Amino acid sequence: QVQLIESGGGLVQPGGSLRLSCTSSGRASGIYALGWFRRTPGTEREFVAGISRSGGNTGYADSVKGRFTISRDVAKNTAYLQMNSLKPEDTAVYYCADRGAWSPSGNVYRRLSDYGYWGQGTQVTVSS
Repeated sequence: QVQLIESGGGLVQPGGSLRLSCTSSGRASGIYALGWFRRTPGTEREFVAGISRSGGNTGYADSVKGRFTISRDVAKNTAYLQMNSLKPEDTAVYYCADRGAWSPSGNVYRRLSDYGYWGQGTQVTVSS
């Protein structure tokens, strides 16, 4: 059973930075496309960033482009979301997602249904 554990959330002032981590376990082998999503109360989870199986391609929501960076360390089974220049509207629960199925090495996925495994979420609050 694949498990994803997020960490790194917290309270930060506007303009500040946080780095979220997502470590996977429970899988013998395989590298899959990964993504980060977020949800605010009363809304659906929305796509934030995605990275391809190869790690060579990334994609971002327009609202975070230029401020957030997704990356991965295959040797550590860990994905990261570096968040800079944070704004109050970035306040949300952030979830990492693992596609859990083969995909072309360069594809980045943006839909909830593209992912088979989810973490429990970590709260990010941007407030002064």
